[in-house]
Amino acid sequence: MKTNLYPALAGTIGYVLDNIAAPDESRKQLLQNISEYIKNNPLHRNLTFVCTHNSRRSHLAQYWAAAAAAYYDVEDVHVFSGGTEATALHPNTLDALLESSFEVKLKQDDETNPVYEILLGGHIPAILGFSKKIDTSPNPDKDFCAVMVCTEADEGCPFVPGAKERVSLPYVDLKVSDGTPERRKVYHERSLQIAREMLWVFEQASE
Repeated sequence: MKTNLYPALAGTIGYVLDNIAAPDESRKQLLQNISEYIKNNPLHRNLTFVCTHNSRRSHLAQYWAAAAAAYYDVEDVHVFSGGTEATALHPNTLDALLESSFEVKLKQDDETNPVYEILLGGHIPAILGFSKKIDTSPNPDKDFCAVMVCTEADEGCPFVPGAKERVSLPYVDLKVSDGTPERRKVYHERSLQIAREMLWVFEQASE
C-alpha cells in the first residue's frame, strides 16, 4: 500500500524517518502496547485516539496512524478519533496536515463542526474528519484499542466502555501556541513527532 500514498506524503514520511530520532525507551514501552494489540488482534485492528475536545492531537494521531499502516503495508487497520466532548476539527490541525501533504476536502459545511475528507492517496479510502465523542458513529463501540493522547482525557477516562485495551500516550497540548508567532512551528513539530511514533508502531507491527 506504500505505493498508494500520495508521492508528496510518502516523501514527508521519508523525511521523518531520516531526520527525526526514534522514540526514546520510555515512549517505546507505551507504543509497543499498540503494536502488540495490532499483531494480536488481526480481526479487530481498530484504534481510537482519544483527546478531550477531539480537535487537535487525536486527529493528527488518527491520520498519521493510517498513513503509517499504509507505508508498512499493515492491512485491515481501522483508525478513529473521539473526545469526551465534541467541538470541531481545529483549522490549525488542518494546516498541519496540509503542510505534511495530506489532502483535505470539505465534505459538509457545518458552521460549528464541519466534516472533511482526509485523503492519503488516490486508491486509499478517504477518512471522515470531524469532532465527535468517543461513542459517536463511525467509532466502534467494542473491540478497539483506546489510545489516550491527552493527559486530561487520560485522567478523566480511566475506563473506556467497549475498549479491549487502553493505552496512555499523552502529547503536549498544541493550543497554547494558538495566536502566537510560534503556532505554525509548534503544530508542525508535534505533527512530525506523532508521525514518527506512529511509524515506529507500525514498523513493529509489520514484523
